Amino acid sequence: MHEFSVVQFFPDETYEYVKRFVSAEEAMLAFMHYTSCVGAKIGTTVRVIITDGGDCINMEWIRGKGITFPPEFEQIRKAKEN
Repeated sequence: MHEFSVVQFFPDETYEYVKRFVSAEEAMLAFMHYTSCVGAKIGTTVRVIITDGGDCINMEWIRGKGITFPPEFEQIRKAKEN
């Protein structure tokens, strides 16, 4: 089922849908790309989210904070680093 969208946000609070109505796998690949691309590193991308068909946020990344939702994701990542 193709119900996921990926949105990137810019410093001026505008946003762009970079993927719409794609599979979970495709959304996750796009999410990983947009949270680690040049724009994310230099600050032209400040937030990236994945939403589902009901427009609920399934994953969120914020520049300078990392993955903020779901909160468990960042805790798991930090635990694996130690």
